[in-house]
Amino acid sequence: MSIDRAATPFILIAALPAAAAALLGWPWIGASLLILPVAVGLFFRDPDRRPPDDPDAILSPADGTVLHAGPARPSEAPPGTWQQITIFLSLFDVHINRTPAAGRITKVTHVPGTFLPAFRPDAHLNEHSEIWIDRRGIMVVFRQVVGVLARRVVTRVKAGDTLESGARIGLMKFGSRMDVFVPVDAVVVARTGEKVRAGETVIARLPSQDSR
Repeated sequence: MSIDRAATPFILIAALPAAAAALLGWPWIGASLLILPVAVGLFFRDPDRRPPDDPDAILSPADGTVLHAGPARPSEAPPGTWQQITIFLSLFDVHINRTPAAGRITKVTHVPGTFLPAFRPDAHLNEHSEIWIDRRGIMVVFRQVVGVLARRVVTRVKAGDTLESGARIGLMKFGSRMDVFVPVDAVVVARTGEKVRAGETVIARLPSQDSR
């Protein structure tokens, strides 16, 4: 398992107390303080994932717990009619984000906002990055939403990129949420309270090409 490159400055900062203790001649205290950079490194862990071989599957873009699965909440959804899956990431979840579907990125937008706790219903007002992906002519929208501790979204894709299902697209730092919006004729299989894994758990299925 690797550690994402965004971890480097945070690990170095977390290691400063241990280094200071060692310089002051307190080796045992310094050794105990090494738990801080180790914990930070674990937050940025980046495990490999194996997406299922299912061309109609919409995969979870994040590890976490499903807060909402069903008709989109009107105040949160993009223009149009959608179904919505919202996933909350705790500090203990992997924070690497992945695309929920294969396709071409058509739009990436950064939206400034507040920093409310990510589990709150009004957390859609928080700062977020909104990504639109064209999957065989069907649009899927997903958002990286910051929380009260997550103050930065890292988005490593841009309009025009073509991605495989479950590909890494970035991360959110220190607790956050993901919103996924799929068409109304998609079948949502995620359930509220379910634990999901980025790039592996199927949260919805698009109508097959044969049925369109």
